[in-house]
Amino acid sequence: MPKRRTNQSGFTLIELMIVVVIIGILAALAIPRFFGATTRTKQGEAKIILKQIATFQLTYRVDSPTNNYFISGATASAGNPNAFNALGLTIPPQARYSYQIQADGIGWIATATANLDDDAYQDQWTIGTSNQLINTQNDVTDAPG
Repeated sequence: MPKRRTNQSGFTLIELMIVVVIIGILAALAIPRFFGATTRTKQGEAKIILKQIATFQLTYRVDSPTNNYFISGATASAGNPNAFNALGLTIPPQARYSYQIQADGIGWIATATANLDDDAYQDQWTIGTSNQLINTQNDVTDAPG
């Protein structure tokens, strides 16, 4: 008497391969977007601290007996958080960017620079007397501003 074949349920190898390919395509599309989003989030630090520098510069000038802006020339970073103490600003210990301020009697400019994703490109932001925040080198897109 011939054996009767029972109905087996499950997935064939082809069906499983198709699912793996679809997951691979979705991952290839999603992973670069995820890393770009995390890098853009890191840029928020520069924006916040540069805006703080702008506010403190205005206060410093009003309080200054010579009516001048804070002149630093030093670089403030996580390794040197107190470089702008005279301005009233301390850089957080987890800061990714380094900050510089250049000033004269007429105006000032502050720059934030960091390499956010360990590639050849730097991320650089500036703000100045006009209080306009500019991304001069974008590490997210690896392109100028």
